[in-house]
Amino acid sequence: MTEVPITVLMPAYNAAQYIAEAIQSVLEQTFTNFELLIVNDGSTDHTSNVLASFTDPRIRVINQVNGGVSVALNAGLREARGTYIARFDADDVCYPYRLEQQYLFMQANPDYVVIGSDADYMSEEGEFLFTYNNTGYSNEEIKSRINDYCPFVHSSVFYARKSVLDVGGYEPRAHSFEDYFLWVKLIKYGKVCNFRQPLIKVRFNPSSVTVDEKDRTPRFNELKKKAMQNGHISEEEGIELLINTRKLNPDKKLGSYHRMIAKKYLWNNYQPAKARRHLLSSLKHEPLKRTSYLLYFFSFLPQRLIRKIYNMK
Repeated sequence: MTEVPITVLMPAYNAAQYIAEAIQSVLEQTFTNFELLIVNDGSTDHTSNVLASFTDPRIRVINQVNGGVSVALNAGLREARGTYIARFDADDVCYPYRLEQQYLFMQANPDYVVIGSDADYMSEEGEFLFTYNNTGYSNEEIKSRINDYCPFVHSSVFYARKSVLDVGGYEPRAHSFEDYFLWVKLIKYGKVCNFRQPLIKVRFNPSSVTVDEKDRTPRFNELKKKAMQNGHISEEEGIELLINTRKLNPDKKLGSYHRMIAKKYLWNNYQPAKARRHLLSSLKHEPLKRTSYLLYFFSFLPQRLIRKIYNMK
């Protein structure tokens, strides 16, 4: 097996709508010595057809029965040829300099095991929403806050493949927080940091967005907290986490999605008319959600007052 410096690892499930743009952004990187390893996790849409339309020899595709994102990522880690892994999602976009900047940093700083970056967030249609600034940048900041916040935008991370394999890879039982669970283990094995610049664009779309923690069931949040504290998830707890993840019905997830977008148009990128459109869509799915009515009221307030309310949270 011929090794390469970097494997861009992209899990994909029913990603036909966006994956071509994601792939193209990887192929246009200024750093060119990489493989793009796509794990097609049992897609039932036209993802396979889109993948077949690309002929670049740097692309490899693994097709597997649907097992979830952790199973797909672990399969990719086992098959990867790269010394480093650049994680990337099938609906996001890389800036052209991403791989070059992260690779040069890791080469110059071999004591680091994982690095991430800020990210520009965009709507489902690709419209800029806001720039996400991480909660910590230095190794010391991240480690001091690891119990309070997930420190990385998952699709932006770049890590040493061996280090992740050494800690057991992704935990399939950590449903919807497999990345956070991994970082808590990984920071014990080396230094970590975030770049103070966006290296990717993350797409908010209803099928892939992680819902607001406030919209999770209390039992899910209780199990997650226990798992993060203990560093272990039993088989029974994993099943219960999965059940509680699936308790989020489609209307609730769509309501949460539109509410999250509306918040960004109020707090981060002041466009109240667009916020109201998303809040009305949210209310179609969750007509009794009081938060949506409150945000709708906020959308008529002056920007300076909205920012003051936001800073009081």
